[in-house]
Amino acid sequence: MIYQKVPDKFLKEIIAVNCCNNTEIIEAFSNVPRHKFVDEALVNIAYQDNALPIGYGQTISKPSTVAYMTYLLEPCKVDEILEIGTGSGFQTAILSRLCKTVYTVERIPQLYERASRILRSMHFGNIRFKIDNGKAGWEENAPFDKILITAGHTEIPEALVSQLKNGGRIVLPLNNQIVIAEKEDDALILKNTSKECKFVDFVV
Repeated sequence: MIYQKVPDKFLKEIIAVNCCNNTEIIEAFSNVPRHKFVDEALVNIAYQDNALPIGYGQTISKPSTVAYMTYLLEPCKVDEILEIGTGSGFQTAILSRLCKTVYTVERIPQLYERASRILRSMHFGNIRFKIDNGKAGWEENAPFDKILITAGHTEIPEALVSQLKNGGRIVLPLNNQIVIAEKEDDALILKNTSKECKFVDFVV
């Protein structure tokens, strides 16, 4: 199957229902063709609500999960956002449509190279790439307004907490549940959501 654009059915039945019909998020997804971020052999199922393999034990997340986590993060046009785990680059691209700058960190060289090549070919100009252990964040560009973590954790790394602005927000998979953490007076306040999730584990 050859896609020329993002299918309307995908936007209505998967994205809209998982971002509370947020029009800005829906528009972002309409301008980021998911089929460009998956292997050629998987293009025909790129717009199903499935996580798909991207190699090296990693996956591109279900689009419903990407929509939901983006909604929880509440990105806005003035935000400087740190993403931990570039992966395929799809979530990175969505964020870039909704904020000022995305700083994205990937630990696997091959995924870093692939994602950065795809995103640059699509002329995303507000994404900064780094290959490193995501646990350390990106200190030289901190503090960040928001942080999105795309691999499963059992705790939030202290380095990332220190790199978040007061009043800022972290969204991540924590103990198989998507969690929001907000920073107030240099302390994190956790807010569990009702949605369970399955992500690949964060690897140091």
